[in-house]
Amino acid sequence: MKSVTSNHKQSTRDVILHALKNASQLKVEDLAEAADVSPVTVRHHLNALQADGLIMVDSVRRKVGRPYYVYSLSEEGHELFPQKYVHLTNILLDEMKMRLPQQTVDDIFGSAVERIVARHRGKFETLSFENRLTYLMDILADEGFLARWELIDGQYHIIEYSCPYLSVGANHAEVCTLDKELIVSVMQTPIQQHSCMLKGDDCCQFSIPANPSSQNGK
Repeated sequence: MKSVTSNHKQSTRDVILHALKNASQLKVEDLAEAADVSPVTVRHHLNALQADGLIMVDSVRRKVGRPYYVYSLSEEGHELFPQKYVHLTNILLDEMKMRLPQQTVDDIFGSAVERIVARHRGKFETLSFENRLTYLMDILADEGFLARWELIDGQYHIIEYSCPYLSVGANHAEVCTLDKELIVSVMQTPIQQHSCMLKGDDCCQFSIPANPSSQNGK
């Protein structure tokens, strides 16, 4: 996905995104003025941005006349802009690890995984093994991962191409256990890890035998 920066001449698309970031809600005419293009051109970009899930549109009713539309950034649109979350997270984890025993830190990470699993348990616990794998991909996506599963040579492979914790994991390796523990907790079977982005690999890849020793069938 394209990111938004301010270090170069901005495209019309980026001008629209920046304008919405600064003003919260704007009409087509406002965006056309900000980008110095026609309303028709703005609508073309807005349609593309809406298709990408980066903006939202709302209808505003007036006392007299037809309603008009205002546009705003979606949650995904806001995430395009630089954030300070990584810096703050590293500071908080540094403080936590200095003040607490390592076992307590590990327990906190384990509790975080359990909270995620608990939100979904009622939906996945009765699913077949492969349907549960598919649901797991949805959970991972909700947590910011880009992942898929495949059946290759008698083994199920889970492949993560994007990790939301990668920057934090460079300083705090404990963070990299979250997705692994999440997979184990949902699938209820041991897994084996073959690659890790934190170690320079292109993806994080895990495998599960095609006939795992668990209560879940295919």
